[in-house]
Amino acid sequence: MVEQAEGNRVLVITSSRRTGIMYPDRNGTYQCFDQTNTISQFAKFSVAVPSFDRIPELMRMALRECYNGRPGVVHIDIPENIINGSFKDPVNLWDRHQYRLHTNPEPSEAQLNEAVDLLLQAKFPIIHAGSGVIHAQAYDQLEKVADLMQMMVTTSWAGRGVMRESNDLNMPMVHIETNIKIRTEADVVLILGSRVGETDWWGKAPYWNADQKVIQVDIDPSTLGANKPVELAIQADIQKFLLVLFHKLVKQKDQLHLNQRKQKIEPFVQDKNRNRKKLDQKLEDLETPMNPALVAALANKVLPSDTPIVADGGNTTIWANFYSSIEKPGSLFSTFKFGMLGAGVAQALGVAVAGPNKPVVCITGDGAMGFHPQEVETAVRNKLKIIFIVVCDKQWGMVKMSQDFSLRPVKTIVKKSLDESENINSDLGEIQFDKLAESMGAIGARVNDPHEYKLALQAALQADQPTVIHADVDPVKHMWAPGLRYFKNMHAEPKGK
Repeated sequence: MVEQAEGNRVLVITSSRRTGIMYPDRNGTYQCFDQTNTISQFAKFSVAVPSFDRIPELMRMALRECYNGRPGVVHIDIPENIINGSFKDPVNLWDRHQYRLHTNPEPSEAQLNEAVDLLLQAKFPIIHAGSGVIHAQAYDQLEKVADLMQMMVTTSWAGRGVMRESNDLNMPMVHIETNIKIRTEADVVLILGSRVGETDWWGKAPYWNADQKVIQVDIDPSTLGANKPVELAIQADIQKFLLVLFHKLVKQKDQLHLNQRKQKIEPFVQDKNRNRKKLDQKLEDLETPMNPALVAALANKVLPSDTPIVADGGNTTIWANFYSSIEKPGSLFSTFKFGMLGAGVAQALGVAVAGPNKPVVCITGDGAMGFHPQEVETAVRNKLKIIFIVVCDKQWGMVKMSQDFSLRPVKTIVKKSLDESENINSDLGEIQFDKLAESMGAIGARVNDPHEYKLALQAALQADQPTVIHADVDPVKHMWAPGLRYFKNMHAEPKGK
């Protein structure tokens, strides 16, 4: 479900009871479960194999669908008597070009010319980038077009990290108010690989300019104009689109009014810097237990700038986002579409396998880590260099805050927290994650102040095995994560067009 929502290309092969008693159930079959029907509700394709000879055909169907449009999950269920059977019949395998397209669509010349005209005529055009840019690996092309045109880049939540955040043109999504200003002032928006969904307020006013012209580029035609009306819809591979667009724009560079655009951009850059300074005031808080802002900020400082970051949990993910800076495009991982708990632990395993020569940091909450702590042993067994940072406040923070505001809103605002008796099962007991890690063969460390934490990070960076850092943070400060007001507003339907 998560991989389908995130748009990740995944082939799932499962097995089931033998043919003859499954699909349909004979009524009483042991361990009978309709996997294909269940998985079909959240995958692009799901089918059960009825016989050995049809495996190649059904696999081609699955892969064809897998590579058709937006990436997603496809599922093949092979019954036990087929997957474990012996067959003499030869398998007829086809090369990929024989059964599916293996090149993504490109924009037409007319579409490119219209896009160029719209961008050149615009007074303040911007780019809004989604995770489609990540899937297309179009990082360099995006930055080149943005630099050439002096276009500011905003992103969806899942698009965070499509471009170096040290580039002044990149406006990270954590600077929420500045993002809103940029989007409401833009007269033309080039939307790349984003559905402009709920976390983008559906592209509606007052968070966007209702009268702006939109150029939307996406590999999936069903996304084009789905939530925000467009002037120009282009079904195309984003990397190919940006590559050709750049070359066309270079030829007309003399028509660009770059000085005017730079003057327009400067106040937004100053806004971003002021907001960053305000956020970073929390880094001066050296009390114990730690201010949660220090967890991601110090990890960012100690670890190499290209270290992959996996953010997991509720408030922990918010703190990790607000206090991390992404310098290597495509190096931030999370469950942006679902905001799930515990998925990050396994995600970190995958990231480490994909890039075995560098450390991976997984910043997760104690509640989230509680779902899958055994994966630390998986990391140990496979010799994966992962630094698990478990942010421990011993509570379900988001749940607790919702309870507090529902029960005693005024007291919550004034005192920042309620008495223990005024919450319903939102507190967690003590789990020594450092000791748990050591019991599985990993290095364990427990810290509650910034100095100890920094030393633990440095030691973990030098270690040749997984490390779990149990980081105690102030529970009240952790509950009041930054940007919560906008997170709440996101769930209210905008009243604009």
